[in-house]
Amino acid sequence: MKPLLLIAILLGAPATAASAQVDPMAQRRTAVVDVFEQCKDAVVNISSTHLVKVESGHGLFEELFQMPRRQRYRKYSSVGSGFVFHKDGYIATNAHVVARTAEIRVIFSDETEYGARVIAMDEKSDLAVIKIEPNRELKTLKLGSSSDLMVGETVIAIGNPLNYRHTVTAGVVSALDREIPIDRETSMTGLIQTDASINPGNSGGPLLNVLGNVIGVNTAIRGDAQNIGFAIPVDQLRQALPELLDVERRYRIVTGMSVTPDKRCMVVRVDGESPAFKARIEVGDRIEAIDGDDLGSGIDYAIAMLGRKAGDRIRIRYRRGGRSQDTVMTLDERPRPQGGQILRDRFGMQVVQLTPERARKVGLSAGLRGLMVTEITPRSAAARARFRKGDIITSLGRYQVDDVDEAGELLEKVEPGQIVAFGVLRAARGMIIRQNVRLKAE
Repeated sequence: MKPLLLIAILLGAPATAASAQVDPMAQRRTAVVDVFEQCKDAVVNISSTHLVKVESGHGLFEELFQMPRRQRYRKYSSVGSGFVFHKDGYIATNAHVVARTAEIRVIFSDETEYGARVIAMDEKSDLAVIKIEPNRELKTLKLGSSSDLMVGETVIAIGNPLNYRHTVTAGVVSALDREIPIDRETSMTGLIQTDASINPGNSGGPLLNVLGNVIGVNTAIRGDAQNIGFAIPVDQLRQALPELLDVERRYRIVTGMSVTPDKRCMVVRVDGESPAFKARIEVGDRIEAIDGDDLGSGIDYAIAMLGRKAGDRIRIRYRRGGRSQDTVMTLDERPRPQGGQILRDRFGMQVVQLTPERARKVGLSAGLRGLMVTEITPRSAAARARFRKGDIITSLGRYQVDDVDEAGELLEKVEPGQIVAFGVLRAARGMIIRQNVRLKAE
C-alpha cells in the first residue's frame, strides 16, 4: 500500500461537500409532524344543524290571563370532529356531536364534503357511528389500545377547535382513569386526561399515540381550567362498536357465532346448523384472520364483516389447540319481519319509506332518510303521543332506521308494555323540529 494512501486511511479522508450537508427539513421533522401527515386525511370536520326549543317569557297580557308560555324553536349550527375507521365510510365521533341533529355534513382536509347519516349512538358512553357514501377510496385510522397507556407519554390530537379545521395539538397523558360528572345522576368514568390543547369542536376527534394509532376519542374539557382535556379510551370504543354496528342485523346476514371484542377474538357462541357450525367452528376457537387480513381483536372481526351479504364465502383462519386451521363460511340470509305490521299493531301508525320526493313535499332535505307516518289509529299509542301525518321517524332506540323492514328487525322482540324511543322530525312553520318520543308497545 502506498504511504500516502495509508496516511489518508489512518487520519480519515476529508468529508465531501455532499456528505457534509444535512437536510434541515429532516432535522425539524418530529413524530408529531409524521403523525399529522399520516392521519390528517382520515380526520373529518362534522357540521350539524339542530333545533332548540325556546320558551318565551310572560308579558303583562299573558300574566293577567294566565296564558301558557309560547314555545319557539331556534336553529343552531355546531361543529365537531370524527375519524374514518372503515373504508366504506364509517366514522366514529361523540354522541353529543350528532344527537338531535336535523342535518349532518362531513368535511375532509381537502374540502371534500359529504352528507352523513347516523348509524347508531350511545349517549351514555357518548359514542356514535355515522356513515357517508364515499365516491373514492378513503384513508382510515387504526384503532390502537388504551390498556397499556403510560402517564407522560406523548399524545397528539387532531380536530376542528372553534371550526379551525384540521388543527393539530400535542401533549402528554396527564393521568388515567379520570371521572367527570355529566349531571346529578350520571358521570363518565375511566377517561384519559391530557394536556394536549382541546377546545370546543375537538369533540369526537382522535387522540393518537406517536405510532399514529387511535388511543382515545376526545370528548370534554374543563372550562374553568387550562390544558385539562379528556378522552374516552379507545378500548371503550372497541367494546361499544360491535353493538353500535350490529353487522348481522344491518346487512341481513347470519353467521351463527359471537366473538369477544377483546384481543383474544374468541368464539363464545355457535348456533346449531348455522354457517359457523357448518364451517366446523367451535366455542373456544380464536379467530385470527378474515380473508387473509389478520385480526387484532374482536372489533376487527366486526369491521371485517361490514358490507358483507348473504351468499358471500368468508375465508377464516382460526386457532384451536395451539394450531392454526383454515375454513370457509358461507353467510346465510337473515329473514326480515314485517315492520309495517309491527308498527301498526303495536303502536298504531302506518308508515312508508321516505323518498326524496316525499321529503321535498314536507320541506325536508331530499337526502334525509327515515319513515314517513301516513296514518294514525285513533286512541293508539301514537295518537296519545300526538304523532301526526307527515312526521318522519329517523331512529328507534339508538339505531337509525332507513326502511320499513329495518324497523321490523329493531322492533320484532319488543313486548307489550315495553317502552321504545322514537326519534322524530317534523316540518312546521318553515322550521324543522326534532324531538324524542317514548311510546309504550301495545
